[in-house]
Amino acid sequence: MKIDRLILGEYQTNCYIVRTIEQATDCLIIDTGLDAGPLLEFLDKHKLNPIAVILTHGHVDHIAGVDALRTRFASIAVYIHKLDADMLTDSMSNLSFMTGDDIRAGQADCLVDEPDIIDKAGIRLRVIHTPGHTQGGICLYSEQNGIVFVGDTLFADSVGRTDFPGGNMRQLIEGIKTKLLILPDETVLYPGHGGRTTIGREKANNPFLQ
Repeated sequence: MKIDRLILGEYQTNCYIVRTIEQATDCLIIDTGLDAGPLLEFLDKHKLNPIAVILTHGHVDHIAGVDALRTRFASIAVYIHKLDADMLTDSMSNLSFMTGDDIRAGQADCLVDEPDIIDKAGIRLRVIHTPGHTQGGICLYSEQNGIVFVGDTLFADSVGRTDFPGGNMRQLIEGIKTKLLILPDETVLYPGHGGRTTIGREKANNPFLQ
């Protein structure tokens, strides 16, 4: 699997472009960041065809680029958990009002829930529902490749904040412990912000999980 990371927008959101191999042109995009300009430039430069964008949750710094992607790639499909679906069209719940903007990304094409499988562009990802940062927060697990995209659920030495509407720390920690920490220790975590880590490292070192 080929994974490229772009750090987009003032909130330094990780956007992942995922392909089966480097030579593949079809790809998946996981989260978009606030500013999709560098993402579109990357796709054009490498002549990539994004089949779908999968949103780990509905906060503005992860969804703001959806419209730009839909404008450039008319057939792209947008995936989000059913409990965060309304955040795509509501600037209050997606928190874009806090930035002085009114971001409305339009309705999703596909609503997902655990244990759905997203099988697109030759990539197979299992949906793991991990509410707590938002009620529809999800992680995307590739058992074959030993990786999981965790959005703002879990970070290196930290966890997602829970002081926004829909946040719940007890729920977040429970989901991490019962659904993520059961994965093999060598599983690589790709978070929504910051650098990657592993299940084993977070088990041993993350102060929120002790």
